[in-house]
Amino acid sequence: MTEKELIQQCILEDRGSQEELFRRYAGKMLAVCIRYTRHRMEAEDVLQDAFIKVFDNLEKYEFKGSFEGWIRRIVVNTALKKQTRKSYKNELYGVDYVPEGSQHPRAIASLNADYLLELIQELPMGYKTVFNLYAIEGYSHKEIAEALGIGESTSRSQLAKARAILQTRIAPLYDEKMVKR
Repeated sequence: MTEKELIQQCILEDRGSQEELFRRYAGKMLAVCIRYTRHRMEAEDVLQDAFIKVFDNLEKYEFKGSFEGWIRRIVVNTALKKQTRKSYKNELYGVDYVPEGSQHPRAIASLNADYLLELIQELPMGYKTVFNLYAIEGYSHKEIAEALGIGESTSRSQLAKARAILQTRIAPLYDEKMVKR
């Protein structure tokens, strides 16, 4: 069944087609949810809420652009809305200590993707959110500011602090690699 046929069957509320659509995209979208939440259970809740929105709004999809991208946008927006309702909202954009020190941008090339995602997951929630939106999802600072209800300068600041923390955590790995040579 083509993607278009699958979508059309889902619009007609065919349960089998809905299950198939979920199976096709749930894994990738769960990975997106995990980047915006604190733990897997919360990510699964966001995924469920997002797919409810996907099915409720399928008839609005105009078959222009990537369907996966359309779903991803709903997933990211659902995750962001969930963040604003959570009790940790106040910590999203707090000022944290960002350690100073030597930073080695080339160290990132020697990391595997899973470890890098693990480091990103450990960032404070606000830093992690802005980093994900900017570096992974490709949002502009203007779009991030609008989505999160913050200023563009706050978005830039959060990104800079996230990068500084990541570089500080990656630098020792780079130093170890250079010593081993």
